[in-house]
Amino acid sequence: MVKQRDMKKAASFLIRLFQQLLSRIAKIGKQCISWYVHTFRKLPWYGRTGMGILTGIGMLIVLLVMIDLNFLWLFGKSPSMFNIKEPIQHIASEIYSADGKLIGKFYSENRTPVEYKDISPILVKTLVCTEDERFYKHFGIDFEGVFAAAKDYVAHGTARGASTITQQLVKNLFKVRSQYSTGLLGHIPGVKLLIMKAKEWVTAVKIEMLYSKEEILTMYFNTVDFGSNAFGIKTACHTYFNTTPDKITVEQAATLIGLLKATTYYNPKINPKNSLSRRNVVLGKLYEHHVLNKHQLDSIRKLPTILKFKQENYYTGPALYFREAIANELKEWCKENNTDLYGDGLKIYTTLDSRLQQYAEEAVNRQMREVQKRFDAHWGTQAPWRDRNGEEIPRFIEELAEKTPAYQYLSHKYGNQTDSITYYLNQPHRCKVFDYDLGQKDTLFSTMDSIRYMERFMHCGFVAIAPHTGEVKAWVGDINFQSWKYDKVLSKRQPGSTFKLFVYTEAMNQGLSPCDLRVDENIPWEVEENGEKKLWMPHNANGGATLDTMSLKMAFAQSVNTIAANIAHEVGIHQIATTAHRMGIQTKLEETPALSLGASDVSLLELVSAYGTVVNDGEAIQPTLITRVENKDGKVIYQQEAEATQAIPYASAYLMQQMLRGGLTCPKGTSQALWRFRIFDKGTEFGGKTGTSSNHSDAWFVGISPNLVGGAWVGGEYRSIHFRTGELGQGSRTALPVFGYFMEKVLANPELAALYAKKFPSPKEKLDRSWDCNDYFPHYCDSDSILITLGDSLLFEAEHASPTED
Repeated sequence: MVKQRDMKKAASFLIRLFQQLLSRIAKIGKQCISWYVHTFRKLPWYGRTGMGILTGIGMLIVLLVMIDLNFLWLFGKSPSMFNIKEPIQHIASEIYSADGKLIGKFYSENRTPVEYKDISPILVKTLVCTEDERFYKHFGIDFEGVFAAAKDYVAHGTARGASTITQQLVKNLFKVRSQYSTGLLGHIPGVKLLIMKAKEWVTAVKIEMLYSKEEILTMYFNTVDFGSNAFGIKTACHTYFNTTPDKITVEQAATLIGLLKATTYYNPKINPKNSLSRRNVVLGKLYEHHVLNKHQLDSIRKLPTILKFKQENYYTGPALYFREAIANELKEWCKENNTDLYGDGLKIYTTLDSRLQQYAEEAVNRQMREVQKRFDAHWGTQAPWRDRNGEEIPRFIEELAEKTPAYQYLSHKYGNQTDSITYYLNQPHRCKVFDYDLGQKDTLFSTMDSIRYMERFMHCGFVAIAPHTGEVKAWVGDINFQSWKYDKVLSKRQPGSTFKLFVYTEAMNQGLSPCDLRVDENIPWEVEENGEKKLWMPHNANGGATLDTMSLKMAFAQSVNTIAANIAHEVGIHQIATTAHRMGIQTKLEETPALSLGASDVSLLELVSAYGTVVNDGEAIQPTLITRVENKDGKVIYQQEAEATQAIPYASAYLMQQMLRGGLTCPKGTSQALWRFRIFDKGTEFGGKTGTSSNHSDAWFVGISPNLVGGAWVGGEYRSIHFRTGELGQGSRTALPVFGYFMEKVLANPELAALYAKKFPSPKEKLDRSWDCNDYFPHYCDSDSILITLGDSLLFEAEHASPTED
């Protein structure tokens, strides 16, 4: 009770004090007004006029101060001095390749800043003459321009623009008309605009106090929107004329400055006639201010506008899937470090080599065009989406259509009226679909037909890694990023016989040698399924076994399923899975007998990385995409260093190098198609392994060389879409040529050949196991598996088969 009484007394005292203060202010105010009126009446007419003008100026200053201070919350918040000293600018983050090429940007506004010294004087003169001819004379507010605009409004009902360059900079930097409120008075019609204009004036004066004219011009050029997603003068010069701000010509400068009045109406790409007319008006301004003489004016006005237009957007340029992977890798780090990947102007230095990336993209495009021709000829007008029995999957396209935005919209509009939904899904409309020649083809398709068209395409992923550093050198996630965002380098599919690498590596770990002999025979495994004991019987791709005796090197080279499964039985499935994880496989593996033949899904990236472990003498290194990240001031804020761990003994790694080389050197080795390519003339040594999953849904090839490992996957978007025969769908026919074409280009480049045209080294230590067996003079063997034409299909008892349809 005592506390309540004390609080009431205190509140009552404060109220009385506030009332007294208001009373005192009102009394002083009355005295001032009385003095002002008395003085005003005593003055002659000219004195009264002067006093009135001074009073108006004084009241304007007081009003501006009140607006800036948000007096009694009437006017809303304004940019502070701190905001002006440290303005927030959305600057594009740039991505650089290992060879120093700019390969892309992350941005919300495509802007790259420049310094004043990098801006041509003609650009500065053109801007000042056109937008603010008294720029060097005023302090942010051009009162002469304001009075002229007011006079025009009174006389003609329209007013010229009176905003100075500094005021326009305020709009660019702080967006006072959208980001800052206008307080309580802003709800009164007409008052809001006056408050916003007043804030622009005050902020412009603050900017003039803090910055030089050159700095103001530089900030303006770096922030202004030139249309066509070009923010800032550097991006604008590149977008419209493929030039730089220091090399721009007079007519180009006039075009760019001219379009600032209306970035769409005067855009030289969209409205060339309007742009040309506006350009000539701007050139006239340069003549009026004696920047050009009459002869120069006349001659330049006759010149046409020659554009070299190339609008930048997020989905242009090379390595689009790699850039997406970069964004995903940095996402969590940016969140933890309060960094905006799309606006903080970061410099991201990556491991990618732009030359290898170009060659990889060309190799994928070249091979996949051929694969697509064979696929289309193979299926003709038949639907390629088939179940395990070869029957067309009912409602396959309809179920895909139900996942589209078009179906969701129609379902919301028509509810249970399925006939209406079906009708509109089958109505043709303009849409863009993928085309190998055009990239994107604008055509007339119904939603259903567009799905049928797009699902007939075969897909591909390719990645190349430097095995001794883990650096990713090339990354192609699919045949077209605009049409398919899902990255096939990261997607997980059955690796088929490429997984046998881990079976034989574990065999080497346990003391076996490449020249140890085994019999090609079917040995059943006793497995337990749902509490019942059953038999799992491995088969070769042709379903049989030869009963021949052969070395492990020969069996691996010819990809004999039975021997791989029997070796897995000897060394243990769990041990194989453990070795695979140590070597670089991160995906959880299903530890069943079928794992030995590649029935458990993995990604291409982790598979190629694991093959790199073999080349790197048993040391595993996680794939590296980024070397370092710098902030806009050049300070390193993120750095990634590869960590190597000895995943397998050196002896096992060396022996597996020889086993992989056996795919090219052993009779009927599945990688011998590589001899078709011109990659051996410089003495470069290669090894590799093919793989084909069940029903030929997934085709693989991983190739190794001393300093570069590359892998390719080829298949349908869904596992049910595939070739019907191994002759067409196996890894040596579809995936291997991607690696071959890629390495041809790499080794044809003298600079790259110096890095990658190498031989495998001799053993670093004495090994007590032999590996030099079954070699012969190579010739081409067109098969992924022993003595057959079907390939490394995963064939085992149907009741134990892994599902292959989505």
